[in-house]
Amino acid sequence: MNNREAADLYRSIGVSPIVNAAGPISVYGGGKSRPEVIEAVAAAARVPVHLHDLNLRAGEAIAAMTGAEAAFVSSGAAGGLVLQAAACIAGGDEDRMRRLPDSSGMKNEIVIQRCQRFSYIQSYRVGGGRLVEAGGAEGCSTAQLEDAFSDHTAAAAYLFAAHSSKNAVPFDEFRGAARSHGVPVIVDAANFLPPRANIRRILDAGADMVVFSGGKAVRGPQGAGILLGRADLIAAARANASPYTFVARSMKVSKEEIIGLVAAIRLFLDEDEQAQNARYAQMCRRAVDALVEIPGVSVSMEHDEIDYLIPTVAIRFGEDWRGPSQDEIRSILAEGDPPVFLRGLGGPREIGIDPMNLDDDTLDVTIRRVREALLSQPS
Repeated sequence: MNNREAADLYRSIGVSPIVNAAGPISVYGGGKSRPEVIEAVAAAARVPVHLHDLNLRAGEAIAAMTGAEAAFVSSGAAGGLVLQAAACIAGGDEDRMRRLPDSSGMKNEIVIQRCQRFSYIQSYRVGGGRLVEAGGAEGCSTAQLEDAFSDHTAAAAYLFAAHSSKNAVPFDEFRGAARSHGVPVIVDAANFLPPRANIRRILDAGADMVVFSGGKAVRGPQGAGILLGRADLIAAARANASPYTFVARSMKVSKEEIIGLVAAIRLFLDEDEQAQNARYAQMCRRAVDALVEIPGVSVSMEHDEIDYLIPTVAIRFGEDWRGPSQDEIRSILAEGDPPVFLRGLGGPREIGIDPMNLDDDTLDVTIRRVREALLSQPS
């Protein structure tokens, strides 16, 4: 089945395919699955296996590939957060596991810095966690972090995402505080790949459990997440998950997705990161060359060695910009044919083009549509 035929599957039920220049964002479909992954998923669908054995052996395979002590395939990164909380609060105690998400009477507090508060922390509550925020929205001090721990603390949660740590207590210090209180450090690093080195960097820095998305830059199945960490905590996470009837039973990962993710991780780790980024940089330069002369905007290619390695086109509106606002541009692009979605860069006067999900044809569409939107008259 070619891309046109695949697009027609969506159109047959009234859904318009989009151009995703926003990067591997879940709401826009995540990352494009690799052809080899699609083949592995299709092949796995034809063979029945015992899910307990598959969970265990797939985890062993992923742990060997990543260098983690243990691993488990979760239902996306958000499902991994639920399992992090459940593992730290109920462990493998079946009486406690049956009670979740009601964790009353258990150590159930999860310390998180308020300046790192993020959209998916609800997942910790689903797993029985009660969030205790340290510091304020503008930052957190060491003293404020220490004050957040108590006899009821079950874990301390840290977020690795672009620009998330600038005002937070650094991870080494955060981990040290958690260690001094005898609680594990759980990490959300869903969108913190590439660089591939971040897997080892976070584990080696002392994270007890860390979750990455399997459907973003890894380009595996969209419903899969990569949960890595201490063997005892991973075992507890596995016990709380499907096929068992505990808190994460509804977050089942199919056998096809598990096999697809194992294949995707192997391919991802074997890829030439430098060559891949050279290709993305070439795509970005095409966009910069086509847009750079538009008056009132600055257009450049940017990337960060740690926060977001993939080269991205940054479009920033100057003080003399008289064209449509960022929101108007987004609306013009979203309402066109095909709809085009761009990457947010964090500020109200900047937007970006992420090449990860683009090919030559969709890049040309994106450049043309963005140029038309920038040159249109503001409403």
